[in-house]
Amino acid sequence: MGIRHRSTARLAATWAITIGTILACGAGSVRWAAAQPPPLPLPPVPVPVQNPITEQKRVLGKILFFEEQLSFDNSVACGTCHQPGAGSADARSGRHPGRDAVFFTADDVLGSAGVRRADQLGHYETDPIFGEDAQVTSRTTPGFLGTLWAPELFWDGRARQQFEDPEGGGVLIPIGGALENQALGPILNSVEMAHASGTWEQVREKLALAPPLALATDLPSDVATAIAAHPSYPALFAAAFGDPEISAARIAYAIATYERTLVPDETPWDRFIAGDNGAMTQRQVAGWNAFRAGPCATCHTPPFFSDHTFRNIGLRPIVEDNGRQAVTGQNGDRGRFKVPSLRNVGLRPRLMHNGMVIDVRDAFGFYTNPGRHFPENQDPIVQGGLPLPPPNVLTDIVNFLENGLTDPRVAAETFPFDRPTLRSELPPSAVDLIELVSPVTASPNPFRGVTVISFASTPRSSRGALIYNALGAEVRRLSAPDAASGEIGLTWDGRDDSGRPAAPGVYFIRVDGAKSASAARVIRVR
Repeated sequence: MGIRHRSTARLAATWAITIGTILACGAGSVRWAAAQPPPLPLPPVPVPVQNPITEQKRVLGKILFFEEQLSFDNSVACGTCHQPGAGSADARSGRHPGRDAVFFTADDVLGSAGVRRADQLGHYETDPIFGEDAQVTSRTTPGFLGTLWAPELFWDGRARQQFEDPEGGGVLIPIGGALENQALGPILNSVEMAHASGTWEQVREKLALAPPLALATDLPSDVATAIAAHPSYPALFAAAFGDPEISAARIAYAIATYERTLVPDETPWDRFIAGDNGAMTQRQVAGWNAFRAGPCATCHTPPFFSDHTFRNIGLRPIVEDNGRQAVTGQNGDRGRFKVPSLRNVGLRPRLMHNGMVIDVRDAFGFYTNPGRHFPENQDPIVQGGLPLPPPNVLTDIVNFLENGLTDPRVAAETFPFDRPTLRSELPPSAVDLIELVSPVTASPNPFRGVTVISFASTPRSSRGALIYNALGAEVRRLSAPDAASGEIGLTWDGRDDSGRPAAPGVYFIRVDGAKSASAARVIRVR
């Protein structure tokens, strides 16, 4: 008997034993399935000693996670693509044409919309695939709420345990820093959040001037309270770290700290194994017993519902995306991707690294149909396909996975999974549609009496300029005429909003549009 046939026979026997166990226990029983030890609850999230959790750091991380101004054109935040109500994945659906660059063919990927293509100066360019539209990622955004315990993150595991200072300061976290690495990955990615060759210096300078969450509405109470007490990012960083320095490492520390507090451990299943026999319905209990005794739990192991390994399930040809191999360089890793956690899987709009599996039942359809598989380097456990459970058993398993593993706080986006409304979520009629089409300049610079702030914009609405001092405090607001468009010039006479002369020194000018933002330095001299 070949390996494939032995594997199929073994898995079929497993489902037979599972079904027999369920019948013996009774669908409504709360007893554990025969010969199965009780599962353990979720352990505490591991926290590296170099980045201990504090409340000030947590709330700063929450603010940064939902800060659209972290992207070069103010259109994308971490929370844009990781929405709690979507199981910490992306409720939006963008389409990437895949390796053949042709839309609506077999290798397409349902990814996440990022930013429009732009050059080093932030000027928009025409992308050869997406044209004038936002670029789309070549993999589906993974949910992260069930991966807080994983040693490596992203579909290919490129966010590893050792966290090095991205600005050249050496190793900061020798082990346990995958979340810190994951937090920074998208910020300088030219598809997800940045323009070409974006730098941390640009990110730091922009945050120093940006009013925290100025583009968002419906701020959660903890966020609103923190911003009221510390209305600038330098002040928020000072509260979290002891001084106002903004750095890439501190951004990573804050976002990772926030993520480590998002523990989805109040699912019906968590309450059930803690002793609440009524937490799951009878059918969910039957589905749980079938799941834990069947082949699915081999990789989706409780309590994480992932074993944190990387496997090739044969979803697509390796030539389209070699997955883990691109990180390790190992031939045996070709086509392998991270085993995702099934916690809150019922909230996710699409599954797998290409997003082409629509829900849990469709996933069973994939695993049990070898005609959908690509066998090169496929994991032996799924070679030849898994046996399909009887319809009633499959229905119970789907019920358990989609409902028994859903944390109601995640589904309802209540604390600690609450969030603001992002500007990018609002309909076009509800936001300022101005587009900046040139950088901001000031002339003369340096200046004594007055300086003229110039920029060009589309004619869709008026736009003014905000002037800040070196500490990030607002000094002056300059308004443009209604419906101003084309080349705009605003005169600053060196005074603050109260009419008092501003002190000599360095000032920053920022002009925001819905699709872009630009800033410049100006020096006032005596």
